[in-house]
Amino acid sequence: MPKELLRRYLPDADRIRANPALKPLGLLLQNSEIWRLNRRTAAGAAFIGLFCAFLPIPFQMLVAGALVVAFRCNLPIAVVLVWISNPLTIAPMFYFTYRLGAWLLDMRIEVEAVEISFSWIFANLTRIGYPLIFGSLLCGWVAGVTGFVLARLLWRLHIIQRWRQRRRLRGA
Repeated sequence: MPKELLRRYLPDADRIRANPALKPLGLLLQNSEIWRLNRRTAAGAAFIGLFCAFLPIPFQMLVAGALVVAFRCNLPIAVVLVWISNPLTIAPMFYFTYRLGAWLLDMRIEVEAVEISFSWIFANLTRIGYPLIFGSLLCGWVAGVTGFVLARLLWRLHIIQRWRQRRRLRGA
């Protein structure tokens, strides 16, 4: 994966530092290691971002930011990938993870009508919580590992392509 292409589309460090969701990380965002872009940091960030996108909790970006700082991965990539679960996609994603978790745990799906309110969620948390968390962690793990492997593979293929181009230019 070319660094120039990724840098062109990823937000810069100042924009991310100004994000109110990441303000609790404060001085940790000053660490230069989380802004580096190489195969290891990009692949780790892909795993963290995709895994955190499936977490059924608020403030997923904050969790991703803390994990990025702990594992010294690329923060912009992780933050961008967390936004796979946005207001348009979060309901279908979590419905799928709930259904998957209930199926894998061999539990009967007990929710007939869904109401979008905190009172409904807290009233039904005992019935939907365990399958939702299990399905979300499983989907997050699968998505994260897939993103990690794809990032490493695509980066490696790009490097091989550049080597071949250089070899052709030297031979010509």
